[in-house]
Amino acid sequence: MSEPSFPAAPPFIPPGSSAPTEGPASGSALDGSLGDSAPSSKVRGSAHGAPMDELEPPFAPKARTNVLLFFATVASVFYVGSAYAAGHFRLESFGQALAAAWIYAVPLMAILLAHEFGHYIAARIHKVPASLPYFLPLPILNPFGTLGAVIVMPERIRSRNALMDIGAAGPIAGMVVAIPLMALGIHLSEVVPSFDYGLVIHEGDSLLYWLLKRLVLGPMPEGYDIQTHPLALAAWVGFFVTFLNLFPYSQLDGGHIAYALLGERQNRFARWVRYAPLVLAVYNFAAHGVPAISAYLASGPSGNRELAYLAPIATSVNWVFLFGLLWFMSRRVGPGHPPVDDERLSPGRALVGIVSLVIFLLVFIPTPWMQAWLGPAPPATAEPEQASHARGR
Repeated sequence: MSEPSFPAAPPFIPPGSSAPTEGPASGSALDGSLGDSAPSSKVRGSAHGAPMDELEPPFAPKARTNVLLFFATVASVFYVGSAYAAGHFRLESFGQALAAAWIYAVPLMAILLAHEFGHYIAARIHKVPASLPYFLPLPILNPFGTLGAVIVMPERIRSRNALMDIGAAGPIAGMVVAIPLMALGIHLSEVVPSFDYGLVIHEGDSLLYWLLKRLVLGPMPEGYDIQTHPLALAAWVGFFVTFLNLFPYSQLDGGHIAYALLGERQNRFARWVRYAPLVLAVYNFAAHGVPAISAYLASGPSGNRELAYLAPIATSVNWVFLFGLLWFMSRRVGPGHPPVDDERLSPGRALVGIVSLVIFLLVFIPTPWMQAWLGPAPPATAEPEQASHARGR
C-alpha cells in the first residue's frame, strides 16, 4: 500500500482504439486508461475503383508532437509519482517527493514504451504504416498521471497473421517488462498490520498480482498486508493497462486478437461483450455499494452522516463509465472488426492468441481500485500521516 494524496474515485481508463481514417495524414483514437491505439481498418477507394492506398502518398507523420507529448507525460507521471513517494517514504517537502518520484515514473514509462513499441515494431515488420506513439499526459483527475498512448495506423491490416502479431505484440512486450518489476516492487514492499480506520485505498488483486505476492513474500500472517512500494504500484498500473487493452472488443488489442482467432464469429461475440462492464457494475454495487450505503445510513442522524462511507459506490460508477466509452467506440467504429484479405492463421499465431487469452485472465481485475472509509481513528492513536493510506490486498 502506498500513501498518496490523489483524487477520489478515479475513473477507469479504457485502452486505446483507432477509428478508420479517410486520408493518409491521421487516424483518430480513443485512449484510455493507458492504452495503445490499435490499427484502423477501413478500405478506402477512389471514384475509379482503384484503392486509395495505391494513390495516396506514404504515411510520414512528423515526430515533433510525439516528442513534446512524451516529455509532457514524463513530467505528468513524475508529478503524480511524487504523491506516492511522499506517502511511502514519509517525505515532507515537494522537492524531496519529486526527486523520489522516479521509482514510480521511470518503471511506468518503461512498461508503456515497451507496450507501444511492441505494436510499432510488429507493424514495421509487416510493412503496415504506423506513427510513433502519442503519449497522453493527465496530471489531475487521474491516479496514474497519464491516459496512456495511441499509435496511428491509417491503413488496414490485410492478414490474420499480421493482425495477431500487431495486436498481441504490445500487451506481451509490456508484460515482459511489468512482471519482473512487479516481483521486485513486491520484494521492496513492507508487510504491515492492516489498517482499521481512515480512508483506505485498495488496488485490486488480479490472479497474477496475488500469485506474485505469495511467491515473493510467502504466506502473510492474519491481519497483515503489504504497504505497496511505488515500484509495485507502477507495475500494477502496467497490469491494469494490459487488462483493459486485451478486452475483446472492436479496435482494442483484444478485439484484433479475437478476430484473428475467431474470424467473423468475433463480430457476433463482440455485440454481447460490450455489456460486460454493466455486469461488473452490478456485481460491484452488490458487493461494495450496498454495504457502503448501509454504513452511511448507520453513521449518524440525517444531516450529520459521513459521506466518505459512500466512496465504494465509485467502483460501480467506473464500470458504467467504461461501458459508456465502449458504446461511444461502437458508434464510431462499430463493435466488431473489419474483414481481412488473407484468412489463414498459422498454428504459431494461434498459440500467440491463446497466450494472450491466458494473460487477459491472469490480469483480470473485477474491482480494480476502491476507496473505503473505515471510520475515524481512535483519539489516542490519531496521527496526521495516517489520515489517508492505501494498501494492497
